[in-house]
Amino acid sequence: MNSHSFLASGEQQNHRYNNVLKTTKNLQQRENNGSGESAFGDSYLRSCALKSARQGDYIEAIALLSQLINRHPQNAIDYNNRGLIYFQCGESQKAFCDYNTALQLNPKLASAYNNRANYYAARGELIAAIADYDQALDLNPSYVRAWLNRGITLRDLGQYEEAIDNFEVALLFGELEGRILAERGRTYHLWGDWNCAIADYRRALLLLPSFDTKQEIPNSRLRLQVENWFNELTKIQ
Repeated sequence: MNSHSFLASGEQQNHRYNNVLKTTKNLQQRENNGSGESAFGDSYLRSCALKSARQGDYIEAIALLSQLINRHPQNAIDYNNRGLIYFQCGESQKAFCDYNTALQLNPKLASAYNNRANYYAARGELIAAIADYDQALDLNPSYVRAWLNRGITLRDLGQYEEAIDNFEVALLFGELEGRILAERGRTYHLWGDWNCAIADYRRALLLLPSFDTKQEIPNSRLRLQVENWFNELTKIQ
């Protein structure tokens, strides 16, 4: 739910931005010459955008997705993906606009409701967030991230029992188990059930990575957080 900015600063960011402008200009020239689709197909651009986003190069990822949107202005998924990257690099209003456009183009896109709900939750608009998570789950009842995110938001509202119920449903699908156990443990912790919290923290620590690679940074950060929560409780006991 939290947004993080990994953008370079100063001259490095300007240099990268200029390189992206050159890349998109070359793509446009190739398309105008009729060779763009074969040389730079849609799937290739999407894979490059995904790779850039995973590496923290959000400017390039946004530029590539913008190129796709220029090609296919009715593609809701590209708007949704660009919105997600805007959100991750702190451009929350641009993200919100892209999520809304995605939902106008495809009102049944569950991931766009989940992403817009994350935007609302980050702004403290928790009731609006719950409404969008509900929409996402109505469209896709096995959407694990929406169950997880709704559980976190219910916890923020102080609705601990309902939050636990959401985490338990999320666990049924066998995905993101370490993250779910960590968040359920935190909920038990805040609710005052410290024995259950410690049990969940222990299980989560067995599943969350202790190393720090580019693809594991969010889970590594969560592991450190869980270790702090766990140590806080074990010192009390």
